[in-house]
Amino acid sequence: QVHLVESGGGFVQAGGSLTLSCAVSGSIVAFESMLWHRQAPGNPRVVVAFITESGAQGYSEPVKGRFTISRDDVKNTLYLQMTSLKLEDTGVYSCAVFGARTEVSGPRNDYRGQGTQVTVSS
Repeated sequence: QVHLVESGGGFVQAGGSLTLSCAVSGSIVAFESMLWHRQAPGNPRVVVAFITESGAQGYSEPVKGRFTISRDDVKNTLYLQMTSLKLEDTGVYSCAVFGARTEVSGPRNDYRGQGTQVTVSS
């Protein structure tokens, strides 16, 4: 079974920085992408950044140039470095793994963590 646990959220002033971590437990032998989502109050969950198994990265327009997604395959951890934080970055950030296989020829499944709250204040 695969579990994702986020950490690193908290309160930060606008202009500040935070780094989120997503610890992945369980054996994943292949995946399509790992993502960070954000859900602000009253809004749907949106993709903030993604990284594919080959390392290709993508970012939503509002965070380009400010956020960096990375992963450490030895530590089985996904990161999101957030800089120059803005009020509109506030929300619950959750990580997800899409198209993950736990066996070489097994089915692909998606997994998601519970999220960590990030609050940016003025």
